[in-house]
Amino acid sequence: MINGILFRQRTGVPWRDLPTRFGKWKTVHDRHRRWSADGTWERILRAVQAVADAEGRIDWSMVSVDSTSCRVHQHAAGARTDAPRTPGRRGQPVQHRPDEALGRSRGGLTCKIHLAGEGGRRPLAFVITPGQWGDAPQLIPVLERIRVPRPGGGHPRTRPDHLGGDKAYSSRRNSRYLRRRQIKHTIPERKDQRANRRRRGSAGGRPTGFDKTIYRRRNEVERTINALKGFRAVATRFDKRAYIFHGTVAVAAIRLWLRP
Repeated sequence: MINGILFRQRTGVPWRDLPTRFGKWKTVHDRHRRWSADGTWERILRAVQAVADAEGRIDWSMVSVDSTSCRVHQHAAGARTDAPRTPGRRGQPVQHRPDEALGRSRGGLTCKIHLAGEGGRRPLAFVITPGQWGDAPQLIPVLERIRVPRPGGGHPRTRPDHLGGDKAYSSRRNSRYLRRRQIKHTIPERKDQRANRRRRGSAGGRPTGFDKTIYRRRNEVERTINALKGFRAVATRFDKRAYIFHGTVAVAAIRLWLRP
């Protein structure tokens, strides 16, 4: 069943078209759905991250944030809004998103993956939203999901040494949050924000620091996104429910962490 889930996640084939060597397609699908609902895939992702951190394979010196839009297949639309909540393994019902992380644009239905990637080009955390949602409001939710357990016990690591992002993440709210958590960051200031600060004079505050050398490392998160979208079930969303697609992305992240 695990191999069937990995095969579908890699190729993007419909569940009904799974090769018979993986068993009944409905059984494989239900296993993936349940593990997405009760957080099993998330716990596995945290476990492999903890092992990597213990071995010193996580580059905390630079964590970058970015987002990518995923085209939604027509079969992923039309989920029932009155469907009952899906219980997890421990009886905890899954809170379905009322929007199912689907957004409509000129190109059709889209969803967006907001991602935080470490210097080794592997994902630390991600959030799924509708495609038309902006990047800046999702910076804090993405960073709040970074929780790498420590095998020896204690609080999980949640704070990178340095954070990088493009100008889409430039906002006063994000700057206050990063200063409060004492996270150094390199995020360029937008032109309108720069003009507004200059217009206010001394009340506008000091200009933000910007290091071009550090900013060049932002390509690492873009390469992480390219690796994630190498899995066809991630590049194109086929799952109706947002929590199932979240599990699909988590499986892709697990496979990236398990690569040597």
